[in-house]
Amino acid sequence: MSDNANQLRTVEGRVVSNKMNKTVTVLVERQVKHALYGKYIRRSTKLHAHDEDNACNEGDVVRVTECRPLSKTKNWRVVEVITRAGK
Repeated sequence: MSDNANQLRTVEGRVVSNKMNKTVTVLVERQVKHALYGKYIRRSTKLHAHDEDNACNEGDVVRVTECRPLSKTKNWRVVEVITRAGK
């Protein structure tokens, strides 16, 4: 198998909820070009990510990577906190 098949996706996003135990909701935004008009449109996705130490707070910018399914909706994990939210 090639090396590209084994690489896991890594994305950056903002924590919008940390109300669950060891789980955060991360909002990932991307820009997509409209097929007909060419305007760039902002699209977003919410991911549930595993936060083992409960270290993330709302507003933090984090890097998450794919992993094996940890629950029905959770198959990402927090790799690092890039920036902390201002108080």
